[in-house]
Amino acid sequence: MSHVPVALARVVRERANDRCEYCGLAQEGQEAEFHIDHIVPRADGGPTEIDNLALACVSCSLRKAAKRTAPDHESGSLAPLFHPRQNKWSDHFSYDGVLLLGRTAIGRATIAALEMNRDRALQVRQVEERLGRYPPPPSE
Repeated sequence: MSHVPVALARVVRERANDRCEYCGLAQEGQEAEFHIDHIVPRADGGPTEIDNLALACVSCSLRKAAKRTAPDHESGSLAPLFHPRQNKWSDHFSYDGVLLLGRTAIGRATIAALEMNRDRALQVRQVEERLGRYPPPPSE
């Protein structure tokens, strides 16, 4: 994980309301500190600037790694992964209880690539739902 200045990381966390910008999980109650993700990976020339940074839970961050695209199994084509600065979450995803559904190729490819609906993720979301921390409140 690359170094992001503390002040910049603070802005990213505040902007995300301390929630993963991919799956919506709250930092509160999680043992591991969420990562500051380079949306466009540094290896692809992505800068360490506010518009290229997103807050990601450890699971989403590690599974995303340097990926920018993934297969959309419905269309059979390669789709870009969700970009929190350029895409609106609710345009690409929806909730069915603790299950995340992809509304678009971007959503479906992101869910598959980040394994957002694997058993452990669903178990964590069930606990978070019982505690009133999942799903996230609707954004503006």
